[in-house]
Amino acid sequence: MYRLYEYVLYRQLNKDRAPRHVGIILDGNRRYAREHGLDAPWYGHRLGAQKVMEVLRILWEAGVKVCTLYTFSMENFRRNEQEVREIMEIAKEKFNEVVSNPDVHRHRVRINAIGRVDLLPEDVREAIRMAEEATAHYSDHILNIAIGYSGRAELVDAVRAIAEKAQRGELDPSRIDESVIEQHLYTHGLPDPDLIIRTSGEERLSGFLLWQSAYSELYFAQIYWPAVRRIDIWRALRSYERRSRRFGQ
Repeated sequence: MYRLYEYVLYRQLNKDRAPRHVGIILDGNRRYAREHGLDAPWYGHRLGAQKVMEVLRILWEAGVKVCTLYTFSMENFRRNEQEVREIMEIAKEKFNEVVSNPDVHRHRVRINAIGRVDLLPEDVREAIRMAEEATAHYSDHILNIAIGYSGRAELVDAVRAIAEKAQRGELDPSRIDESVIEQHLYTHGLPDPDLIIRTSGEERLSGFLLWQSAYSELYFAQIYWPAVRRIDIWRALRSYERRSRRFGQ
């Protein structure tokens, strides 16, 4: 019966109404580890990292063109030193895997790391550089990895860059508008997220894409990220399809 329900739900999905850009807050790794008796929280992070490509394949097959994954926030740097070190090791491994990942090349996915990447360890930055260079010529799909990211920090960086241009006389302050700000965001040139999914049951954005999410549809899944199933993603997409977006009008 469950398989039949899954099949029916899949058949109901409409690629023509799929969100162009989906953001995902990958939440619940540590709680998953704790509730499953795993010795340390980073085992949950590792399981969560293994889930990423599975979910991305589902989204790409559903017609989603841009994905932004919130993987590590600025605030996460304040966690236990060993946990941060383990997360950075996982990040390095996953960025290194991108270079030879057949799914990335088959779907022609361009990889971008967004955030204050300069704060990351040098070996992680090098892995990011290699992943970005290996996929720079792709444009069918875009995958943003928000790492060392904060929505407030993003706005601070944008305002600082705009102010420096104005100070140099390259930009008239009276001409600063929304489009100018958008041009200085980490996601410049990309559509705002149509749908933001957060796992773990928490119902907040936690600083994720604060400017870009002004009119995003939100979906809160009652499941920890490492346990996410295909049907959970389909439910989120189906929920989006049923909504009427009015953008404040």
